[in-house]
Amino acid sequence: MNWAKLRQAPWLDTRAGFVARAPQAAALLDLGSADGETLRHIAELRPDLRLFAADLAPHPEHYPPNCRVHQGDLQKDRLPWPDGSMNAITCMHLVEHLNDLTLLIQEVKRLLPPGGEVYFETPHPKTVALPSPRGSAVSNFTLNFYDDPTHVKPVAIGALAQLVEQEGLRVVASGTSRNWLFAASHLLYQFLPSSRKKYTARVHWLGWSAYLIARRPS
Repeated sequence: MNWAKLRQAPWLDTRAGFVARAPQAAALLDLGSADGETLRHIAELRPDLRLFAADLAPHPEHYPPNCRVHQGDLQKDRLPWPDGSMNAITCMHLVEHLNDLTLLIQEVKRLLPPGGEVYFETPHPKTVALPSPRGSAVSNFTLNFYDDPTHVKPVAIGALAQLVEQEGLRVVASGTSRNWLFAASHLLYQFLPSSRKKYTARVHWLGWSAYLIARRPS
């Protein structure tokens, strides 16, 4: 889905709702940018934002124009940007790939100014009990948590909340991340043959991902 379609109703998607609240022309950093799909959606929704990205193996050729990219190990390397330089930070489906979140959360706090917010998203622990998808049509789609061999361990939102609060951030929201248009389409796709669209609709219906928003106190 092109997020430009969500500009009038960003509440339909949990991620888009967070991005929509960023100040005009704000600096937004995406941690664990991977192939850039999330960054491209953010640019569709908010072309005014100044975008930054960090990843162990970034693909800047797929990122929005003028996005500033840093390559580094987010468990070991400090990020190159000044203190308080990022109005908003997104960290989507990264924490479950890491063994140690200490430096990551410390850097998030350092980069946020007072009042700045971070959005974390990760597979819900219930995904460890879901059946793996079947059929060639779904390719490498991840439904069970361990369908992705790069996943290290599930990260419960309650445990993540404790970690961010220990670093001095304040949790302001948490829950299930969904795109409600995809979730509603599950009612149709459940009667259709297996496909990536069917499984995408299913994960949003099930609430496959959990989220947490934290703010640096003023």
